[in-house]
Amino acid sequence: MNQELEQTIRQQFPDAVLAATDCKGTLLITIKADQLLPVCRFVRDSLEFDFPDCVTGIDTGKELEVVYTLWSTVRDNDLSIKVVLPYDAPEVDSVTEVWKGANWHEREVYDLLGVRFRNHPDLRRILLPESFQGHPLRKEYQETD
Repeated sequence: MNQELEQTIRQQFPDAVLAATDCKGTLLITIKADQLLPVCRFVRDSLEFDFPDCVTGIDTGKELEVVYTLWSTVRDNDLSIKVVLPYDAPEVDSVTEVWKGANWHEREVYDLLGVRFRNHPDLRRILLPESFQGHPLRKEYQETD
């Protein structure tokens, strides 16, 4: 199933896919950040990935990654899409126009890692006060007294 899913995405977006791997039975596909919205619309509309199970961010120490874990309630299958962003200016389009359920997930990634989601309907801190300085899940973060 994962090979077929990967081939379908690669055929539709031959220049967008950077890598693909099987991660414990789930296809994890890395795509160019500027192709996120078209790929997400395609997997929702054509492949029936209708539920954004999780959006999470990862600080690798060199760059930031955003991983979208999607689920198809119709096919009972999941898919993960990853984008890699530059550490000094992490910004990517919001997928809230594709899945409204990604709203709070993106706000959490913004709050804790500082990833800016372009065109997000309400991009503000969700866990920490607005006055909080920094993003505590970044490796560079230094706690102050």
